[in-house]
Amino acid sequence: MPAEIKFSVFTKPWPHKSIEELGQMVHWLGFDGIELPVRPGFPVNPDNVAVELPKAIKTLAKQNVQVFSVAGASTEPMIRACGDSGVPTLRVMAPIGADGYIATETRMRREFDALIPALEHAKVRIGVQNHSGKFICNAAGLRALVAGYDPKVIGAVWDAAHNALQGEEPELALEIVWPHLCMVNLKNAIWKRKNPAGEQAAAWTTEWVPGAQGLASWARVAAELKRRSYHGVVCLTAEYSDETKVDRLIAEDLALARSLFR
Repeated sequence: MPAEIKFSVFTKPWPHKSIEELGQMVHWLGFDGIELPVRPGFPVNPDNVAVELPKAIKTLAKQNVQVFSVAGASTEPMIRACGDSGVPTLRVMAPIGADGYIATETRMRREFDALIPALEHAKVRIGVQNHSGKFICNAAGLRALVAGYDPKVIGAVWDAAHNALQGEEPELALEIVWPHLCMVNLKNAIWKRKNPAGEQAAAWTTEWVPGAQGLASWARVAAELKRRSYHGVVCLTAEYSDETKVDRLIAEDLALARSLFR
């Protein structure tokens, strides 16, 4: 496995753990670091981020756990807090507003333009993640959104599972986002029918499954990233429909991911 690959975990499933407990667990699991949610209901949240984010990073460092990214709102206070704490990436998504896809893209680019001075000053990058459904959902959409920006300021976080749910081939998707790629998310999912088979029109829902069992081929993703000499963070986002098994499944998925990048 290339030494430059760092494995991160999104700690959203454990909102009630203290930062110290979180660091102990993540270190025990064998991750290099985390993506920290800065959201209401978590130890670090938008109201206390300026004070608590630096404290959290110092606490986690005692466990040899880095904070590779923060999941939070793209606001100037959040950017400043990330910059003051040395967090390089602020991950966001792009939900499509009531005004439609094109208007959302235009609006988000205006918002990015306004944030560029703060991002450059803080040395922080916004990483926009694709998300299936009513979001900018695939690599082609990410490229259209971030094209023309310095990838050190506005980058792309490519999510293999959401990409597979939307039907893009992983090798083509990685080619599309490659110039702006700043982080890769690994999880997995399938489409599951939610109405009886006898009904004329099928209705579907997403079921989040272990890494080896979904639509996204982690093996193909890892092979393409290795072929392109990817040096960066691979974040396992610990999303499973069976929430009672998260701790076991994330440990198994980390072992799988490490084996594929070895």
